[in-house]
Amino acid sequence: MVKLENKFKTQGIKIGILGGTFDPAHKGHLEISKQAKKRFELKNIIWAITKKNPFKNESKSNLISRMQFAKKIIDNNNYIKIKFYEEKIGSNKTIDLIKYLSKEKKNEIYFIMGADNLINFHKWYKWKSIIKNCNILVFDRQGYRAKSLKSVTFNETDNKNLTFVNFNKVNISSSKLRKV
Repeated sequence: MVKLENKFKTQGIKIGILGGTFDPAHKGHLEISKQAKKRFELKNIIWAITKKNPFKNESKSNLISRMQFAKKIIDNNNYIKIKFYEEKIGSNKTIDLIKYLSKEKKNEIYFIMGADNLINFHKWYKWKSIIKNCNILVFDRQGYRAKSLKSVTFNETDNKNLTFVNFNKVNISSSKLRKV
């Protein structure tokens, strides 16, 4: 049985993290950020932009251009913060970012991802530690729900920190936009 959207017990300031190359940022990123903030009462959402996704080819645009474009996309949604942490924390690993942001005990971390990312999440560095150290919000994406529910991650964890979020999907992706 898939655990659908629920409310987590709060322990402090709720912060969402949406990580990626954002090559380019788009309205799908913005929509899941808005939904996460509203449904889980998040105070802020950090778009943690990385220089390079270890599972993808080199980004077409440089980091500064991608960050500037992301700032345009978020418009007046001031609860979304565009950040680059890799130099500050000395790592591009998700677990290191979560631990860095969790140092402040008042923070409760919600890691936001699309269902497509759950499929290969078991290949991420210390993926089980990520699940133990934060709440994972998995936003359904067109054509990925069945595969994500059959994923190693979904089937090898107790899923208490993993929540599927149903919403009106925005059928767009950065890879499709790069092809345009």
